[in-house]
Amino acid sequence: MSTFLIEPGAKLANRYRLDTVVSETGGATRWKATDETLARPVAVWTFAEGFPRTSEVVRAARATSRIPDARVTQVFDADDTTPVPYVVEEWVIGSSLAELLAQGPMEPERAAGLVAEAAEAIAAAHAGGLHHLCLTPSKLMWSSGGAVKVTGIGVDAALLGNNVPQPAAVDAQGLGNLLYAALTGYWPGGPQSGLPGAPQGPMGPYPPGQLRQGVGEPLASITTRAALPQLVGQMVPGPPISSPAEFCAAMAEVPRLIPLPVSPAEAAPPEPGTSRRTGEFDATNNQRRTSRTAAAPARGASRPAPSRMDQRASREEGSSTKRVLVGAVAVVLFVAVVVGAWSFGSMMNSGTDGEADPSVSATEDTPADAELSVLDISDSDGFDPLGDNSEHGQNAPLAHDGDPSTAWNTEGYNDPMGTEKSGVGLLLDLGSSQEVHEVDLVVPSSSYGVQIRVGDSNAVSDDASLDANLPSAWEGEVSGEQTVTLDEAATGRYVLVWFTDLPSDDGRFRGTINEVEVRGT
Repeated sequence: MSTFLIEPGAKLANRYRLDTVVSETGGATRWKATDETLARPVAVWTFAEGFPRTSEVVRAARATSRIPDARVTQVFDADDTTPVPYVVEEWVIGSSLAELLAQGPMEPERAAGLVAEAAEAIAAAHAGGLHHLCLTPSKLMWSSGGAVKVTGIGVDAALLGNNVPQPAAVDAQGLGNLLYAALTGYWPGGPQSGLPGAPQGPMGPYPPGQLRQGVGEPLASITTRAALPQLVGQMVPGPPISSPAEFCAAMAEVPRLIPLPVSPAEAAPPEPGTSRRTGEFDATNNQRRTSRTAAAPARGASRPAPSRMDQRASREEGSSTKRVLVGAVAVVLFVAVVVGAWSFGSMMNSGTDGEADPSVSATEDTPADAELSVLDISDSDGFDPLGDNSEHGQNAPLAHDGDPSTAWNTEGYNDPMGTEKSGVGLLLDLGSSQEVHEVDLVVPSSSYGVQIRVGDSNAVSDDASLDANLPSAWEGEVSGEQTVTLDEAATGRYVLVWFTDLPSDDGRFRGTINEVEVRGT
């Protein structure tokens, strides 16, 4: 029986000093440690006496060290013959995908680049007979040296026991989950690594294209085929993706950039007025908003042997930069000419009576569009123009609690609106009269007929007073996650999200709002 005491400060092989516990898994402990011989940080696994899979983990670690892919975490040492068996791995300094997504979802092409790199590493491991089986946002790293690293290959699977009937399918779904998270900021299997669980529909998590606009084909289809195989044939064509190799093949034709995401230490704090969760709802319709999805390149980051696609993207980015610089120089020269002409004209007119030319009026500086900010919602309620239903008013705060996994919904109706009632909706109280420009909505994927009404009276007991007191500022269809930009800015204390056409829900017609934000000045 071993008498070796495993605690901080203990030393293995007279070389590896255990510093702090990082995690524990049923008798296996992961440490941040120091290799005193090479004076570098390392990760060390130790195993309590009686841990049933020590030999399997050590064998898997040795096999992992032979994978010829730099994106696989290196294994430096492994020994199960000492009083305390151990595995020594590379300590990756950088940011995990979970940490990167704390700033919001990634730009689609960069998300594709990051996860495609991970997929190639996992496929190389599978070719060598190793699996991961535990792919989560904390296992995908962007190192400070500018490289993708996947931690836990081989070792994590051995820690759990390799008794999985279809390990290739498990890792393919894990890669799909990583891509889903990178694109949406949600984890499709429930909360994971600090990310919220994805909003659920009748068949499970909503596809990524319904949670975030701008995720084009085929990226949305690949993500769904890998992460949500139950939706294949129902919502997307093609077979499920059932192996890392198939995932790599599908991603081969997807436009992607060298990942280069911003680490949390380098990322600027979100601007006031951005979304509580993502910083944006619709990048195409919200150009005035500070977007946190497009991650800027980290300074000095690089990776060896970029692909031809990456090189082409880099050249295009460089060409764009040159064009911007040339344009900036042209603007400066133009301004200089205008200022010079104005100065010359002033000197020519200096001998006159000094009166300003009445035909020339002084032009005041026109301020740029004011930055929009999120307007506080002080109260909310379900709204029925006839007053015969509460419209689940007690659940109204769930529509603006910052958590899209919760929702407010209307009562169920026998028709989609227009027969029983002209509409129903959610009434938001801003506390005082505000200038409203935009309304961000997250609703299920079904199409809703919606009006946005803004006014200063909530005395809306019937349709006539509704029209009189809360005039319509926008009308159209809404589906998924969408930013509604009002036709013109509207001023009022109350904002009514008014459903004029409801989708069918299990034989009844019902409206649902997962999240709403009001923006204005």
